[in-house]
Amino acid sequence: MSRAKCVVTGHDAQGRSRVVSSGPVPGDESFVHTPGFSVAVYWQTTANAEVGNVQPNPLAELTSILPPAGGTSAMFVTFPPHSDQVPSEEQLKAAAEELAVRVPGMAQRFEEDEPGFHRTETIDYGVLIEGELTLCLDDGVTSVLKPGDVVVQMGTRHAWRNTGNTPARMMFVMVDATRR
Repeated sequence: MSRAKCVVTGHDAQGRSRVVSSGPVPGDESFVHTPGFSVAVYWQTTANAEVGNVQPNPLAELTSILPPAGGTSAMFVTFPPHSDQVPSEEQLKAAAEELAVRVPGMAQRFEEDEPGFHRTETIDYGVLIEGELTLCLDDGVTSVLKPGDVVVQMGTRHAWRNTGNTPARMMFVMVDATRR
């Protein structure tokens, strides 16, 4: 799986479109303690986002991958195939610490009793790009996604499982929302 590139466009002083920045998506490399897993945020917006005066790197001071109030976060997530290997307590601790550093704001959402399950105050638009993923919901409800399938996650408790033999890659846009 090759690293993704992010091309950001904007305008010059005369209002003509141009490339503001272009380069690899940060964070697209595999986690050390969960080989094959990665979370790569490539853009974030705040409330009342504007066009015409594009900030070339809104991720420079990223404190959470969750979108700010009224904002959005766009990212790639790569899920390695499921492994039957049971990690040691030390490996689990190292993986949790790496997750907290590399996925700030989201790591705290994961449930200790049900690995992988989490809930956010967002509406998530997801598109499966490669592989096969299973969306797991409450009461054992599942839905298998194939490349090109989309999911609209409405702030529900869920987890993702890659039961295939190859990595699965999703593109997500998370939109801040209010729970009622």
